[in-house]
Amino acid sequence: MRRRVVVTGLGMISPLGNSVAETWDGIKAGKNGVGPITRFDTTDYPVTFAGEVRDFDPLKWIPKKEIKKMDIFIHYAVASALMAVEDSGLKIDASNSENVGVIVGSGIGGLPAIEEYHKVLLEKGPRKITPFFIPMVINNMASGNISIMTGAKGPNSCITTACATGSHAIGDSMRIIARGEADVMICGGAESVICPTAVAGFAAVHALSRRNDDPARASRPFDRDRDGFVLGEGAGVLILEEYEHAKNRGAKIYCEAVGYAMTGDAFHMTAPPPDGEGAVRCMTKALKDANMAPEQIDYINAHGTSTMADAIETKAVKTVFGEHAYKLAMSSTKSMTGHLLGAAGGIEAIFVAKAIEEGILPPTINLDNNDPECDLFYVPNKMVRKEVNAALSNSFGFGGTNATIVMSKTIG
Repeated sequence: MRRRVVVTGLGMISPLGNSVAETWDGIKAGKNGVGPITRFDTTDYPVTFAGEVRDFDPLKWIPKKEIKKMDIFIHYAVASALMAVEDSGLKIDASNSENVGVIVGSGIGGLPAIEEYHKVLLEKGPRKITPFFIPMVINNMASGNISIMTGAKGPNSCITTACATGSHAIGDSMRIIARGEADVMICGGAESVICPTAVAGFAAVHALSRRNDDPARASRPFDRDRDGFVLGEGAGVLILEEYEHAKNRGAKIYCEAVGYAMTGDAFHMTAPPPDGEGAVRCMTKALKDANMAPEQIDYINAHGTSTMADAIETKAVKTVFGEHAYKLAMSSTKSMTGHLLGAAGGIEAIFVAKAIEEGILPPTINLDNNDPECDLFYVPNKMVRKEVNAALSNSFGFGGTNATIVMSKTIG
């Protein structure tokens, strides 16, 4: 018998704030987290803006001597995980540590540290490379350090599936709990690659908006004038828990994680198929996994990157939901946070959980003139108060990898 899975804790670092509360308040207010890049000199770069995390102090979460052993994405992951554990009220000790696992992924990992120490290698030689270099940059060290700092000894892994990373980490964690391999999973995604190589690389494939004169309005999903996504950074981590386990310890339950699916496009390295066939299969399978009809979904947190793919995602939603597509709400919170790559699915699952908890439809800001092919209700520019009983979160990544998570109000 498949065990039920609920969400009992949330933690987040984002361009809108260094907590779930601060970020969620920004989302509800339609606040923009995008601005000029401050990490490096962008004079010669075709793109000069991003969604940077501001005023983050790792010392609030990580011992000083450990900070230098981690690249920034690990700082964000650890901080968000510790927030989520604290929010859940979960105590991890010898009595339960083997039944608490961690899957926190990253799409790219420690690229800033790779850049930094490659420069050190060329300028000062191999003996000047820190012994912490390898643990700083490999993706699974987010999960590894979270496990070390929380004492979680259960299943420990790392997902790396580009922009679908966070959602795959959550979905795979759902299945681990449902199968009985753990009672609790700390899961989500983290990313921090606002650095020269990443900005230059994404710009080279014409993926990024070049609205350098107006960065606050650059991320504009579903708008006819969109010209690419905006790079963001941060982390989103959730505590997933077996329902009876959560109930027995009196945990607060935000919502229930009821469905999950992943598919592959088998089409192109960076573009989805024109008919969105892979996304169609992913959403359809996730609804089937949740044992829900399309008509039961009230809200979709879209992948919605502010690229040509927005029209394809819209087409896929209309294929899956038929006439109901025009009755549900769909929005892209990336209009406010930018695209957090491997962390996107983590923070967006949290936005779905909060939407269900509070009865809020998050807005899509900068939506002034819909693309004619984007003709659904995208909650333009201002949030809407409306009961949300069930919702989807979509994440689609380079390589044609797709993930859909279904969440609902908890009954019983």
